[in-house]
Amino acid sequence: MTRHKRSEETIGRLFGTALEVYPADFTLRAVTTRSGVSVGSLYHHFGSLEGLAAALYSRCMADLLDALLSAVESASSAHDGVRQAVLAYLGFTADHPDEARFVHAAPYAIDLGPYAEQIAADKAPRLARLVAWLRPHVAAGTVADLPMAQVEMLLIGPVAEVTRRWLAGAAEIDLAEAARVLPDRIWRSLSVR
Repeated sequence: MTRHKRSEETIGRLFGTALEVYPADFTLRAVTTRSGVSVGSLYHHFGSLEGLAAALYSRCMADLLDALLSAVESASSAHDGVRQAVLAYLGFTADHPDEARFVHAAPYAIDLGPYAEQIAADKAPRLARLVAWLRPHVAAGTVADLPMAQVEMLLIGPVAEVTRRWLAGAAEIDLAEAARVLPDRIWRSLSVR
């Protein structure tokens, strides 16, 4: 087995174990003991437990954004794209709750500040694709011409909040109900009336 293949397997084991133990026992000891990866190897690949967390956050966020991009880039219209993005987000949450939990909770529980620039750089190409999908719809007058930060809040904010509450076990949150109700309401907030 090549060194590169072993390295990929080690990273995969560390990521998988980190998701298993987070948030109850996200410690260096728990991750290395349960994964069977040495502390030295973890430090070799990530520099620290926080470095592992930052890399895992970027990986989970990439998976989530890839699901959204796949949804919007195959959509037949802006309205359909918004609908599909909401459904993709909720579907990702239901299918990958450990990854969704890490995306939504880790930045508040783990000091990822020193890695903020790298995390932003990792996100940038996917966010640029999302903007590229949206831009023609704004130009055509079907989507409101708003600053991208506001578009993100209107498109992602409600779905992210539903996800956070569902992951926290809120009894009143049902992902299927959210999938039924949210897409058209979010579309109305973004569309030109």
